[in-house]
Amino acid sequence: MDFTDYADGSLWDELILDGRPRPELGGFARFLDQLTEADLRSRQEAAEVAIRAMGITFTVYQEGANIDRAWPFDLLPRVISAQEWTATSAGLVQRLRALNHFIEDVYGDQKIVADNVFPADLLQDSANFRPECVGVKPPLDVWAHICGSDLVRDADGTLYVLEDNLRVPSGVSYMLENRLVTKRVFPELFRNLDILPVDGYPQQLHALLASLSPRPGTEPTIVVLTPGVFNSAYFEHALLAQQMGVELAEGSDLEVGDDDTVYLRTIAGLERVDVIYRRIDDLFLDPDVFHSESALGVAGLMRAWRNGRVAIANAPGAGVADDKVVYAFVPEMIRYYLGEDPIIRNVPTYLCYRDDDRRYVLDHLAELVVKPANESGGYGVFVGPHASALEVEDCRRRLRADPRNYVAQPVLQLSTAPTLTPVDQVGPVCAPRHVDLRPFVLQGEYSYVTAGGLTRVALQEGSLVVNSSQGGGSKDTWILDPNV
Repeated sequence: MDFTDYADGSLWDELILDGRPRPELGGFARFLDQLTEADLRSRQEAAEVAIRAMGITFTVYQEGANIDRAWPFDLLPRVISAQEWTATSAGLVQRLRALNHFIEDVYGDQKIVADNVFPADLLQDSANFRPECVGVKPPLDVWAHICGSDLVRDADGTLYVLEDNLRVPSGVSYMLENRLVTKRVFPELFRNLDILPVDGYPQQLHALLASLSPRPGTEPTIVVLTPGVFNSAYFEHALLAQQMGVELAEGSDLEVGDDDTVYLRTIAGLERVDVIYRRIDDLFLDPDVFHSESALGVAGLMRAWRNGRVAIANAPGAGVADDKVVYAFVPEMIRYYLGEDPIIRNVPTYLCYRDDDRRYVLDHLAELVVKPANESGGYGVFVGPHASALEVEDCRRRLRADPRNYVAQPVLQLSTAPTLTPVDQVGPVCAPRHVDLRPFVLQGEYSYVTAGGLTRVALQEGSLVVNSSQGGGSKDTWILDPNV
């Protein structure tokens, strides 16, 4: 492939440097040099055929209906050197350890508040703080067992954590499926290059969940609790249950007995459940405690969990740390709880509840990204440079009305990666598109970080929106030893 006119070099590109594949990519760089445009197009077509045959879909909500679409996948992988990933993995583990200390603390003695490291009023105003969780001691003192932290790289190559996802982080199934598809279309590379595997994740997740069982020494019964087939992540729920060899259950499949034990209804009768990997938000888990009209959860589930009769991952209440205002304090949490400096930096963040920060944000809306504290999937995000005058004024109004609910950050010039352009588009076969990365981190008796993660790509030129629900796609992510 000829990349001499690929980009102007003002942004960091994950694969291309000065019109050539990065030399640190080793054998993959040499392979890219040998590909023709026809090679790329034919292999992309093969990938799309594989995706349809494998039934890899995601769900979008449009005009009141759920629409299943084929997973949007780009052929060219994002490649990261094994050396860089070693440091990145250590930073992700460090971050999740500190977040778990924080969650344990705020549902316990609240020392971080007493020591004036974290403001008391932020905790009182938190949308995800659950008073029902105060005093609970989950197994291993871990609340957030699974985390998907979003990483971005700026124009100078610096890697940042953009946000942490601790409630019901999703996307790992697409990481696994992207790898299967890529192996089909680039089989020779997986024979000749040292690409770290990702297919061990379901086994690692199963081992973590099993270690939480309240009946050690007994083979635990584990279920994946799903809202059902109409949920946008149902494909992932079903895939993980199948690959772990556990039951996929809806709330109506479970019940809590008078002995505070959770049971699974089976054709052979009731079977005790030891561990629940829940993919349902807190407020729908138990109609006896939270939303009384919820048909997704299980009446009595919180009682069973509080009494130690069942383990839940992630634990109820873990979302208190899944807040973009709380995010700004994570570097201080690392120093406070671990006595260490953060390995991976935060994006500079303005907290709009602070008077000085709010004044600055209101004066510079056209230059900033403004985010609601507790939305996900890119919803509610205001991007100043791309906003109309009407959108600017609407953001100003919402921010003034509820400053606690908003943070602002500078517009990062996200790194790019070569991405295939549509066949009917005039111009180059490959063009730079912005990417982020969601690795998945497990914490229990030990920590585990996926070798890479889910690279999401903004398929529209100039767009910074990578979420599949809003037109983004994905790539396989390779952690590669450049010496091979």
